[in-house]
Amino acid sequence: MSGGPVSSDLVAHDTAGAGEADGRDARESPGVHSTPARAGWPAPASPMLHLLSMADLDAGGIAHVLRVTDSLGEVVRRSIPRVPALRGRTVVSLFAEESTRTRLSFETAARRMSADVLTFSPATSSVKKGESLRDTVETIAAMGADAFVVRHSAAGAPARVARWVDAHVVNAGDGWHEHPTQALLDCYTIRQCRAEAEGRTLGAEVGTECFVGLHVAVVGDVRHSRVARSLVIALRTLGARTTLVCPGTLAPPSLEGWGVDVSQDLDAVLPEVDVVYVLRLQLERGTGSYLPSAREYSAGFGLTVRRAARLAPGAIVMHPGPMNRGVEIADEVADMARSVVLRQVANGVAVRMAVLYLLLAGPNALEADELGRSLGVAGA
Repeated sequence: MSGGPVSSDLVAHDTAGAGEADGRDARESPGVHSTPARAGWPAPASPMLHLLSMADLDAGGIAHVLRVTDSLGEVVRRSIPRVPALRGRTVVSLFAEESTRTRLSFETAARRMSADVLTFSPATSSVKKGESLRDTVETIAAMGADAFVVRHSAAGAPARVARWVDAHVVNAGDGWHEHPTQALLDCYTIRQCRAEAEGRTLGAEVGTECFVGLHVAVVGDVRHSRVARSLVIALRTLGARTTLVCPGTLAPPSLEGWGVDVSQDLDAVLPEVDVVYVLRLQLERGTGSYLPSAREYSAGFGLTVRRAARLAPGAIVMHPGPMNRGVEIADEVADMARSVVLRQVANGVAVRMAVLYLLLAGPNALEADELGRSLGVAGA
């Protein structure tokens, strides 16, 4: 899976060939903290060092992140949503590309666990004087950073950062490559909705078995979507079936190894799916040059009210945001009860709390049940 072009003033010469490093770094970066296996909860691999790709996590690793999120999600809903789990730790928010949801979500997650947060902005940094990405991150690391949360327009940039510093690194979106924490919060939201539909409460009784046989349609600009790449890996790992629905011009150049079905008939696919995941048209990444017009795209692939009526009663609508209302999704559909877009945003804080906790607590990380009890979570 190749990312977007590796070209940026911030990266300079430092990330030449960064895209080709993705596979190797994924193999070098182990899964999450181990925990005993139980029914519905596959056993994870070894402790987490970085989170650069969804390929870093096996089924047990994903399951463990979701279980820890159950406990931390209860904290988020408290009147004073703060715990001292990461007191004394420093998290660097290094966003060299525009972001609202992801940046604020990570910074909120770190502060909810009492970590110190350093926010990096290229517009007000020495990057304007020609400093390279490597010099920038090594300078910040020397100040005592424990973790870097990196978003960059160049595929492979977070993997490069992980080689340059001793701190933990989380990929918050790199080029067209991946966005693993978005996939994790999407999986958490799907599991949450499935549990509610069955009248069950999240926690020890709800594992990842709900993904086996689940059918998800990922609709839209797959070619330029790092969200789609991470989500497909996560769903395949958990046993779900994915169908990509997009114009041929917005399909990836190669689907080798993706393990997905492909369709250009959205109307035919919608009645068959449990989840329809609508992607944003990424005009800033050149999507417009692959389409005759946004209006024509919407006519063929937009999730309109008429199309939403074709969904099965329990099917849900998801979108990673920000939404182009009236283009890939109609206003009315975005605001339907079956739309869980705002729930995705809310769950993003708890999921990122879980990722940061598993990275930074290290050997002292508590098992999910023990963590829940230590935080006073009911039912843990």
